[in-house]
Amino acid sequence: MDELVKMVSEKTGLSEEMSKQAVEVVTGYLKDKLPEPIAGQIDLVLGGAEAGAAGELLSGGLGGFFGKK
Repeated sequence: MDELVKMVSEKTGLSEEMSKQAVEVVTGYLKDKLPEPIAGQIDLVLGGAEAGAAGELLSGGLGGFFGKK
């Protein structure tokens, strides 16, 4: 999540603290709106989990979510 906070801060000019709040709001929103199997993976991805494994989980789930297989 730190990498995402840093990117938001750099691209928007917001402070690190405000960027962190923005990221937390967006991730909370996504967790509420996405189907549970996908929402449950958000913390895994943002927590620095192994990129390949997390990416596979999300791409498979999101593909199904958007009607692709």
